[in-house]
Amino acid sequence: MKTKQKRIFKYVFLIIFTLLMLYPVFWLFLGSVKANHEIFAPGKILPSQWMWSNYSKGWNALPGYSFGNFFINSFKISFLIVIGSVFSTSLAAYAFARLEFPLKNFLFTVLMATLMLPQQVLLVPRYVLYSKLGWVNSYKALTVPAFAAQFSGAFFIYLLVQFIRGIPRELDEAAVVDGCSQFRIFWNIIMPNCKPAIFSVALFAFMWSWDDFLNQLLYINDVGKYTISLGLRLFLDNAAAVSWGSLFAMSILSLIPIVTIFFLAQRFFVEGIATTGVKG
Repeated sequence: MKTKQKRIFKYVFLIIFTLLMLYPVFWLFLGSVKANHEIFAPGKILPSQWMWSNYSKGWNALPGYSFGNFFINSFKISFLIVIGSVFSTSLAAYAFARLEFPLKNFLFTVLMATLMLPQQVLLVPRYVLYSKLGWVNSYKALTVPAFAAQFSGAFFIYLLVQFIRGIPRELDEAAVVDGCSQFRIFWNIIMPNCKPAIFSVALFAFMWSWDDFLNQLLYINDVGKYTISLGLRLFLDNAAAVSWGSLFAMSILSLIPIVTIFFLAQRFFVEGIATTGVKG
């Protein structure tokens, strides 16, 4: 009886806590289907009239551009960042976890120290460098660094290193006996066993690049190259009254790709915990 009561209490607590966490999303959705004067009106939870037209108005709110352009631009940047992050950090993690080379421990310590370095400190030198390279107002400033493990690379490398260390070295030794090179070991042995961790890296890279605002604001000036984050900001740049309903509607649509990918990738997180990097 006590076990049943504890289980009921746990479920009730989790349901209440989940509703509290989801309340901002519910409020955002309800605001996206309200008229402007109702959104911030006290005591008005449900709209008196469901303004689904806010979605079509918000989609075509900017003359000459639709939010479809911004979605495509965001997907382009996020896709390149995901590919670059997985490629560069997996190679670096394999080197730190499996290979022996001079100053290995020192370099790994320096890499971990960069996790404590505020990103704001790097804004000015990065902008100066990218400006001299001619990367301002292009996607190169956002995507090329990912191929050099600069897009949250230290965190991803650390995550993959810990995962690779859980893979038995006997697999590497057996591959060496069969005549495999280091690259063959990395590609045919390590990578297949690192799928859960690699999907985690890809998911985090996609989420952080999709939600990135500051870097995109610094390096992209042309409206035709704007992403979702910069497109949403345009609603607040108008001299006229802000169309909050359309802004909230586009904000809801911008959440759909992240939520969808997160739920589709959930099983890989569970698999990574259950198998500890090795499949039987």
